[in-house]
Order: sequence, then C-alpha cells, then structure tokens
Amino acid sequence: MAGERKNTRTNTKASPTIEQINAQYGKLPPQALDVEEAVLGALMLERDAYVSVADIIDTGSFYKEEHRKIFEAIKYLSTHEKPVDLLMVTQELKNRNELDEVGGPLYITQLTSRVASAAHIEFHARIIAQKYIQRELIRVSSEIQAKAYDTNMDVDDLIDFSETALFKVAEGNIKKETLPIKPILKEAAMLIEQASLREDGLSGVPSGFTALDRMTSGWQKTDLVIIAARPAMGKTAFVLSMARNMAVEHKKGVAVFSLEMSSVQLVNRLIAAETELGSEKIKNGRLADWEWEHFNRKLNVLEDAPMFIDDTPALSIFEFRAKCRRLKMQHDIGVVIVDYLQLMTAGDVGRGSREQEVSMISRSLKAIAKELDIPILALSQLSRAVESREGRRPQLSDLRESGAIEQDADLVLFIHRPEYYGITEDENGNSLLGVAEIIVAKHRNGSVGDVQLAFKKQQVKFCDLESVIPEEIGGGIVGQTFSSKMNADPGAPAMPANTGFETENVGSYGKPGSDFVPF
Repeated sequence: MAGERKNTRTNTKASPTIEQINAQYGKLPPQALDVEEAVLGALMLERDAYVSVADIIDTGSFYKEEHRKIFEAIKYLSTHEKPVDLLMVTQELKNRNELDEVGGPLYITQLTSRVASAAHIEFHARIIAQKYIQRELIRVSSEIQAKAYDTNMDVDDLIDFSETALFKVAEGNIKKETLPIKPILKEAAMLIEQASLREDGLSGVPSGFTALDRMTSGWQKTDLVIIAARPAMGKTAFVLSMARNMAVEHKKGVAVFSLEMSSVQLVNRLIAAETELGSEKIKNGRLADWEWEHFNRKLNVLEDAPMFIDDTPALSIFEFRAKCRRLKMQHDIGVVIVDYLQLMTAGDVGRGSREQEVSMISRSLKAIAKELDIPILALSQLSRAVESREGRRPQLSDLRESGAIEQDADLVLFIHRPEYYGITEDENGNSLLGVAEIIVAKHRNGSVGDVQLAFKKQQVKFCDLESVIPEEIGGGIVGQTFSSKMNADPGAPAMPANTGFETENVGSYGKPGSDFVPF
C-alpha cells in the first residue's frame, strides 16, 4: 500500500491482535462461540452441508483457534470429495497432529450433539461472518488510530492506507447473494421499456457519435471498454470528444483519470476542440477580438459540464477504486475514463511480472465497473507489431503486455487513421483524408465492425463524418483552424456577419487588455 511503501522512516510494529486491542479497552471482541459450535456440528452431520456455507465463511471467520483447525479439516475433506463425518474429521485432525489441541475425540463428539440437523446452517454461518467483519473493522480502525498518532506519517499516505484497508475488509467478506431469475427478469424488462421511450433508442450512455452508438447502443452499465491504438492515432482526443459529448450534450457525469497528461493540458485540448480555434492559438493566446468573444462563450458551455478530472500520476488500482466510489456517491457519475491502463499500478498486492500486474489491473477495472454499475472506458497501448503489418490495421493480438485485457473487456475498439500512414484512398477510390476508422474488434453483447468518423487535427477532436461538409474531407481542409477558414478571403471582415456568434452576454475568461489567464 502506498502509505506503507512511502513511510520508510518509521519503525513499523506488528499489528495488534483483536485480543490485545480489546484487552486494552476492557471489552470482549464480537464473537458467537455457541453458533460456531453449532455450525461445526452441523457440517459433520450432513455431507453436503459445507457447500451451503463455503461462500459465506472461511477458516479465518471463526474466533476460537480450535474451531479454525476443525473447520480447516472439514474444508480439506470436502474439497477432496471425501466423506465429512465425525470419524473422518477425527482422523484428519489426528493426521495433522492437532486432535489433542482441539480438545480430543470427546470435544468433536460433543459438537455433533449440539444440533439435530443442518437445517439452519446457512443462517448460523452468516452470524459468524458478521462477527468476523466486526472484529476486522475493530482491528483496522485500531491500526488507523495508531498510524494517525504517528507524526512521521504523511496524511495522504494515511488516507490511502485507511481506504485500502477498509476496502479489503469489504471486498473479502461482503458478497452478493445468488438471486432467482424472476426479479432479474423484471429489472431487464424495465430497462428495455426505458430504452424504448428514448428518442435515440439507446440503452446505454451515448458516446455522441451516431454511427458508433448505432452499433453499441451506447456504453452499457458494468461494461469494461478498452480503446486501443498506436501513438499519434488520437486516443486521448477520441475519449475527450466523447467526454465532452456525454457531459455537455447528455448531462452525464464523467470522471477522467489522466495518468499521462496534466489536468491543464487536458482542459486546453477540450478548449481547442470546443472553440475550434486551433490548438496553436489556444497555446499562444494570439486571438482576435471576435475570437476572444467566441472563446468566452464556448467556455461558458464547458464550465457547466459535470466533468471531473484527476491527473494523479502512477495511480494505484486501490486509490482509483476509492476515488471512483466517492465520485459515484457525491456526484453520481455515469462514466469513468482512464488514460491510460498501462500507466496504472497494482500496488503491493500486484507485485510480480508486468504481465501479472496488468492482468490484475484489468480484472480490477472490470470488478469496479460491476460494483459501481457504470461503464469504464480504459485506453491501452498497442504493440509495434501493427507497424510491420500491411495496411497497419490493428487486431486483438496487438494488445500490449497482457492477454487478460482482451479477456476481461466487454468491448475492444481500435482507432486507425490510414492518412497517418500515407494511405489517402480506400480500395473504392474514396478519400481517407481526415477520416478515422473505429474498429469494433470485440463486442461481447453485440456485433463487430468498422465505423468511420471525421478527425480534425488542429482542433484535436473527433466528430460524425456527416457533420463535416464534403469540401472539408475531400479537399483536405479537415485540420485547418476555424479562424483560418473564416479569414481565407483577404477581403473578409475580421468578424464575419454570418457566423452566428453572439457578442453580448459573454463571459470574462479572457479578453484583450484583461489580466485573466485562461485556465
């Protein structure tokens, strides 16, 4: 964990046991010894009783050490498909040299006499699980308290440790129950009915790209969407264009985790795309008066968008989960974007080879999407194998560092711009200037295929091909700045009358003569 990793100056002590903690405060830890005895007895009365509690409790769930050893013997017999009864458990403990430690054959016999059947074993197992969680929360809160008194402990590390420790307790013990199909059918029917009432006919969060939404029906809840491409294909521009569409046009809360670019760089890209003034003009701020007015008006649109940006470098999967939970609780975000997956870390838990670490991150992203009931869009790099292939079209085997990415993803999209490789026409002679292909290579719940979008280089944005006039595509004008097109005619006025830009009621983010520096 980040807190423990960074804080190398302090002398770390062994974590106190639950018995030591409660002895200090003069309280008994949460326990239910009679229920533990009843469960162990029931497990030895019916052969298949272990199956009923296997996903509720484990060896560590028991408070009494003797009970842990007995349960471990029962668990071993059951998982090795051996009979679980009084004689077999006694023999297994004898083989482990633990029979006398747990009280001998007499105690084992007494356990089976505590209950008549295993009828209520699941209910009793949940009581044991509840007491165990209470003990774990006491232990974790005591560790947090001890670290909070440590003056050498960085407060950010302390918060990270606290969130991670609590998350481990929840992840390891709070499980969803198996449900009958009837309530699930009702929920599915309700979602279908809601989709039918929408004018766009989508069931998920719209990307804002018509052709892509037609193929995917929007980004679906719990889905992990991998968006991969080689460098310079426009991965970040693609997801930022989508983030803008989702937040501005559809009022969906969007969280963007940028591990590669700073938040200001990211926002500058958003401004360049929204204002269409060109990325160079946004960088140097050399704007005409009417461009400042247009700039202010467009920034007012972005200002009200429910978009949240986090540029923490080398973000661990545990920090990511904690931040997503807070954003979901406080702002009800509908989509999470990660730029990009290979820059995340798995923390101390995922130490191993790089492939194992990326696999753990990929699995965790899918688990978080399911837990928060939202789609997660994660960018990924592709291997150099793409460059040596004719046509440079990426495929699933090009996903970098781990095959688990392909396995865990519900959708895998590739961004391919033939123009970048000098391919200006397709096999039918159609121009590919300013055209980007979005290749849906994997779609767990739908069809695969290709979607064409327009890519404007100077504005660093993607948009529907139909929204760009033919002259911009065929004539290669895609990528010119908005202002350069407006002033293409030497005799044109500085602020053309037919642009439709209002000059009143604009904001004051930046204008000639002001001291304000945009963002």
